[in-house]
Amino acid sequence: MRKSCLWAALLAGLLLLGGLWAGDARLWQPAAVVAGVGLAIGLGAVPALRGYQFTVWVITAVVAAMIYPALFLPLGGFNGRSKWVIPFIVQLVMFCMGTQMSLRDFAGVVRAPRGVLVGIVCHFTVMPLVGFGLTKIFAFPPEIAAGIILVGSCSSGMASNIMAYLARANLSLSVTVTAITTLLAPLLTPVWMKLLAGTLIEMSFTSMMIEIVKIVIVPIGAALLFNHLMDAPQSRRKVFLLAGASVAWLLFLACGGWARMTASLSGSALDAVALVGLIPGGIVVGVAYYLLIRRRPAIDQLMPVASMAAIVYITTVTTAGGRENLLRIGALLFLAAGMHNAAGYVLGYGLSRASRLDRNSARSVSFEVGMQNGAMAMGLASAMGMLGTLGLAAAIFSPWMSISGSVLANYWRRNPPKG
Repeated sequence: MRKSCLWAALLAGLLLLGGLWAGDARLWQPAAVVAGVGLAIGLGAVPALRGYQFTVWVITAVVAAMIYPALFLPLGGFNGRSKWVIPFIVQLVMFCMGTQMSLRDFAGVVRAPRGVLVGIVCHFTVMPLVGFGLTKIFAFPPEIAAGIILVGSCSSGMASNIMAYLARANLSLSVTVTAITTLLAPLLTPVWMKLLAGTLIEMSFTSMMIEIVKIVIVPIGAALLFNHLMDAPQSRRKVFLLAGASVAWLLFLACGGWARMTASLSGSALDAVALVGLIPGGIVVGVAYYLLIRRRPAIDQLMPVASMAAIVYITTVTTAGGRENLLRIGALLFLAAGMHNAAGYVLGYGLSRASRLDRNSARSVSFEVGMQNGAMAMGLASAMGMLGTLGLAAAIFSPWMSISGSVLANYWRRNPPKG
C-alpha cells in the first residue's frame, strides 16, 4: 500500500507541474495535496526516508491549509481554533512528551552540571535575542514579530532529543536540558516576552505563567506521575489517597467553591490559588491514565501517534487562520525561520565549544538551542486569542526545524567526532 502511495504521489506531482504550467488551479491545487499525502504515507516503504514522514505530514498540512483554508475554519457551532480546543490538544502533546521522560532525567544535573548549565543559558539567551534581532531587521507587523520572539522564548521539546539520538550525540545531556528548560519556562518565557515583546502586544506576566503551567507543566507532571506508578507500584496506596483528595478538591471547586473564592480573594491571591489548584487536576489525570493502561496497555503505544497527529492539526488550523498574513509576508517569515534556526545551531555549538564542552555534548546543545517547542508557542498564542498572528511563526518555524534538524542529525551521524 505504501509503495502504491509513492506511485500516486509521483503521478500527482506530474499533474501538479502540469497544472502550474497551464495555470489551472483546478488541477494543481488538489494534485498538491494528494502528492503530499501520498508521499507522507509512501515514505514508510523506504527505510532510509521513514524518519521524514512526520515532516512531510506537517508540510502537507501547511499546503492544504493554504489552498483550502475554509475546510479548517469554524464549521457550524464548532470552532477548531477556540481558546479551549487548541490548549487541550497542546496538553495532549505535552502529556505524550512526559510519558517519554522520567524523574531520572533530572539527575543529569548532578552528572554533568557544566554541560547542563551551558545548555540552559544558551537556550534562554541566544534564541530570544536572535528572534528579537530578526524582528528589527524584517520589520514584521507587531503580533507576527511577537510570535517570533515567543518561539525563541519557549523551552526545547522532545524533537531535539530525537535529533541528538539520531546524531549519536550526548543524549543524556539533551534529555536533561529539555527537562530543565521545560521546568524553567513558566518563569523565563514570560520574562523574555515582557522584556522584548511588551511593546508589541498586550500581555500579562502572571496570566502567561499560569497558562504555561497549565498547558506544559501539569500534563508533563501527570505523565511523570504515571511513569512513577509504573516503576514503583509499591507507592500506589499513597498516590491513590492523594488522588482521592484531589478529586474532592475539584468537586469543591465545581460545586461553588471557585465562585466563592473569586468573590472573596484579591487578584494576586486568586492567581496563587489558581496556580496551585492546577496540581490536583494533573494528579487525577496521571492516576486515571495509569488505571486505563493497566486495562488497555496498547493505548500507551498509540500516544506518540496521537501526539504527532495533534501537532499536524494545530499547524493546519493555525496556517488556515493566518493565511492572509502568510500571503503578505510568507517569504520573509520562511527566511526568518531559516536564519533563526541556523543561528541557534551555530551559536549553540560554538558557545558550547568555547565553554570547553566535548564535541558530542556541543552537538546536543546545538540541537537544544536551535529547536524550540513550537506546540507550546501555538498553545500560548491560542490562549491569548491570537493564534492566526502570534502563533503563525511557530506554525512555520516548526516544520523547518524538523527538516533542518533531520539533515544536521544525519550529517553528524555520518561524521562522528574523531577520537
